[in-house]
Amino acid sequence: MTKLESLLSLFRKRVPASPAFDPGAEDASNKPLVERRKNERRNALKGSRALLIDDSKTVVISLRKILVSTGYVTFEAFDAESGIELARAESPDVIFLDIVLPGMNGFAALRALRRDPLTKDIPIIMISSNEQATEQFYGDRIGADDFMKKPFGREEVFARLERLLDEDLQLRRPDQ
Repeated sequence: MTKLESLLSLFRKRVPASPAFDPGAEDASNKPLVERRKNERRNALKGSRALLIDDSKTVVISLRKILVSTGYVTFEAFDAESGIELARAESPDVIFLDIVLPGMNGFAALRALRRDPLTKDIPIIMISSNEQATEQFYGDRIGADDFMKKPFGREEVFARLERLLDEDLQLRRPDQ
């Protein structure tokens, strides 16, 4: 097992990926997947604000569609510098930050956001499809609150967000 596979295995144990939702599908026990969900999904309060920082318009549009469907308000930036400015101006409740970006990369943006008093407490979910960036993320662990590997589905997005909710359905950093 490679170092990356080992790290991913540990991470998946902490936050297991949810199966894709297909109401007609059955699992190995022949029970419909709909019945497998033991608890109702907890969503953040309607109007929660999410900042999406990714240079891929496809990823931004996909995330926006997923989040808006449950009442989020989204802001989008296609590079780290614009994303940092938006984070300072809009005070989002959560940030989705790509690692591989033009100009300043996601790691540098994460460091800048964590040093800034206006943005240091905002939960940040890093995202990437780049294997080397993924490995570096697990090695550095420089202040992100979670990580999603591209491609991701709706259920994974909500599993990551649910992990950041407090008892009042407010998005919070896990260590606060």
